[in-house]
Amino acid sequence: MTKKILILLFLIVATLSLTGCNQKDIINEVNDANFSGDSNQYSVAQIKKIPEKIEVVHFHATQQCWSCITVGEYALKTIKERFPEEYKNGTIIYKDINGELPENEQMVNKYQARGSSLFINTIIKGQDNIEEDVTVWRLVVNEIQFINYFANKLNNLLGK
Repeated sequence: MTKKILILLFLIVATLSLTGCNQKDIINEVNDANFSGDSNQYSVAQIKKIPEKIEVVHFHATQQCWSCITVGEYALKTIKERFPEEYKNGTIIYKDINGELPENEQMVNKYQARGSSLFINTIIKGQDNIEEDVTVWRLVVNEIQFINYFANKLNNLLGK
């Protein structure tokens, strides 16, 4: 094997082991790429799928307890303070949704939200990838831990 092929294989293996990405997705990304033979042309970030948009959606009831209010406040604070550019340009969107209101029924159904919850929808190639984040409830009593955790999660999703 040539040195360029070995470097490319190393990058693929490193990406799989460090990010836990689905091997099929990475192979498809590599096969879709138009390689010119220059192994330095493509970085690991280009092989990993980066979202066009991330929607952070906080569902709650009309009457909210302290922890329900705080999860929403900390999530929005994290986005505004740690991702001001992404928030400003719409790469990261924050939505606060009262799940009890009839006009929000479609959103509740889309996310399959039940009660107070925080969801992250990573939109890649126009496809929703909705995931509920339950860890935030455990961290709600410590603002610094919450913000660090949530910022790291969003950084990872953005490929940073």
